[in-house]
This record gives sequence, structure tokens and C-alpha cells, in this order.
Amino acid sequence: MAEIKNYTLNFGPQHPAAHGVLRLVLELDGEVVVRADPHIGLLHRGTEKLMETRSWIQSVPYMDRLDYTSMIINGHPYCMAIERLLGIDVPLRAQYIRVLFDEITRIHHHLFNLGAHALDVGAMAMVLYTFREREDICDILEAVTGARMHQAYYRPGGVYRDLPDRMPKYEVNKFKNAQTVKELNAAREGSVLDFIEDFANRFPAYCDEYETLLTDNRIWKQRLVGIGVIPPERALQLGLSGPMLRGSGVEWDLRKKQPYEVYDRLDFDIPVGVNGDCYDRYLVRMEEMRQSNRIVKQCIDWLRNNPGPVISDNHKVAPPSREKMKGSMEELIHHFKLATEGMHVPPGEVYAGIEHAKGEFGVYMISDGANKPYRVKLRSVAFQNIAALDEMARGHMLADVVTIIGTLDIVFGEVDR
Repeated sequence: MAEIKNYTLNFGPQHPAAHGVLRLVLELDGEVVVRADPHIGLLHRGTEKLMETRSWIQSVPYMDRLDYTSMIINGHPYCMAIERLLGIDVPLRAQYIRVLFDEITRIHHHLFNLGAHALDVGAMAMVLYTFREREDICDILEAVTGARMHQAYYRPGGVYRDLPDRMPKYEVNKFKNAQTVKELNAAREGSVLDFIEDFANRFPAYCDEYETLLTDNRIWKQRLVGIGVIPPERALQLGLSGPMLRGSGVEWDLRKKQPYEVYDRLDFDIPVGVNGDCYDRYLVRMEEMRQSNRIVKQCIDWLRNNPGPVISDNHKVAPPSREKMKGSMEELIHHFKLATEGMHVPPGEVYAGIEHAKGEFGVYMISDGANKPYRVKLRSVAFQNIAALDEMARGHMLADVVTIIGTLDIVFGEVDR
């Protein structure tokens, strides 16, 4: 009988299952993975280099485009890094708004990941449930920022504007009759904050629905339990963070361990796994959505009772209000200088990291005192995750590779930045 030799298979690049333009070269022994070699560089957009040619403010929209599943939160470490170099304080209300939208974005991201991951392994209905709630979150983001996906809402010194007093409503059209519109608009009669509160009150029941569909589902557990196990020591050595690290039982979360903004004022727990497999990482992400919902409710309560400014009053950093511009030539000059030349950031180097939905997302920058960064380096979470793919896939079946890619939570705009 002829000896069976290993053979090599090209997995990707294509979007379904590969989560972007990942080219994975798999060495197989039958259907068992012997080696997995990830190839990146097929998307490369040169974000870091582009940011060195734009003013500090002009680079804010680049951050949103790194990861289209968690847009607003991407700009947070970039603004924090600039604020540290400038030595300016962010108004407390702006800090609460940032935290509110960080957590709404975390929920948005985990919904996207959960639906896509389930779809990858054959649970077809799940994505319809998660995208139902994602639609509400997109409506919130659009109401506040004017954009559903790429908002550029966080700015150095605070946020672009305060939360609006009204929530946009649906109108009757050929796709929606009067009764449907009435039901859809029931929660939209008040402010944006009222709608966010209504969503936060509804959301735990939605999480129960997801768990009913998946958590004890025999097929889901067969596809995830014991797959892609990473021991805690190895997870640390590989530089993993977020659910990938916490799923292995390491209780590390920057919101608790290195608090920023107002996280030290808020009450929430850090969920951790036990076995470090795909199933534990799924459970961690499910519980993280519930904890984010707790934080959202606390932010809503504080924001209702504490009006105030949402951006720095330093006009070398943030533009003055229209009212001030129209009443003062000095303020108008500040505005034009900021709009044309941009701010000048003192020389120095800085690193700012936040607890992104995927893990520690950081921005390292060097300023030479000009109106644009001298160097920018982004710490991509998913780039680190891909480094673990080979170890996680070895000894598993070809079909398990899809499960592992789903649990890695990769988006190539951020990986191949």
C-alpha cells in the first residue's frame, strides 16, 4: 500500500470563514492539520504611514476604519494619547459619554462576532438574532453622530457633541405600514438617552435568547468544546489579551487593572474561563455583553443628572462654539487656525491602551512638535491573535480551523493596517 504523504491546501483569501483577506496555507495529514501558516499583506492599507502625513485631527477618521465591527472605540486610545502629550483634562461628562459608547460598541462587536462565528460553524439562524439588536445600536450611533459605521465622534479633549434630545423615528412607506411604524417608534418618543435605556432594559432577555439557541446546543458544544485550547501560561507568552486571554483563566482587564476615564467609578465584573477552549471564549463574550449592559445603565443614570461641557475649552485643541465664533473675532481666528493648520502637539512620545472588545488596543506615537505625528504605531489585538493560530490548529480537523478563526475575532483592516 502506497504511503500517504502530507499535502498542502490554500485556505482563502476569501471573506466567508477567513474573516477577510486571510490566506492560510494548511499542511494536512488526511484531514488533520499538521501546520497552519497565516499569510497577511493582501489588504495592506498603510494606515500608520498615512497618519504621519495628516494633521492630528485629520487622522481621527482613520481609526474608525481599522475595525468595522467596533468603530467608535478605535478612536479612544488615539485621543487619549494626544491628550497625554498635550497635558489637557477631558470634561467629566465627556468621559462618561466615551465609556457609554465604548460599552455599547463592545456589545455591538460581540453581537457581530457571535453571529458570524455561529454562521461559520453552521448555526444559520443566529446571525439574524444578533443583527436585530445590532440594528438598534446602529440607530443609536447614527442619532448621536450622523453616521452608522464610521463616526469620528471622539475628539482630542472630549467628544464632538452632546447627546441629542430626540431620537429619529421611522416613517410609513411601502415596506412598513402604520401599525409596524407605531410599534417601532414606541421607544423613540424621548431622547437618545431614553432609547439607550430602553435598549439596556431589553437586552438581558436577548442574551437569554442567544444562550437558549447556543449554550447547551449539542452541535454547538461538539464544534467548540476542547477546540483550540490555550493554557494560561502560553496565552501570556503569545501576548494575547481580551477574551482570548480571559478565556484561558487569566483575569486581566485594563478597565480594572489600569483604569482610564471613569471605569474606577463603575461596578462590573471580569468574566474568566477555565479550559481555554473556543467554548469558554464564547461564554466569556456572552457574559461580557451582560457586564457591558450593567456599565451602560450606570452611565445613563449619571448622565441624566449631570449636565456640563463635553469637550475641552482650550481653543488651541478644540474649536469654539458657533455662538462664540460669531461674537468674537479672536474666537473666529482660533477656529480658522485650527481648521487649516491644526493643533501643534508638544514633542514627546506616548502610549495609550484601552480594553477594546477584542483585547488591548494601543496607540504609540512620537511628536516632534509639529501639527502631525512624527511616528505612529498601532498595537493590533487581532494581529497577536493570528500569531496563535498555528498552535491552536495543530492536531485538529480541517473543519475545526473555521471554528478557531471565528474565535480569534479577526478583522483585517486592523490586522493589516
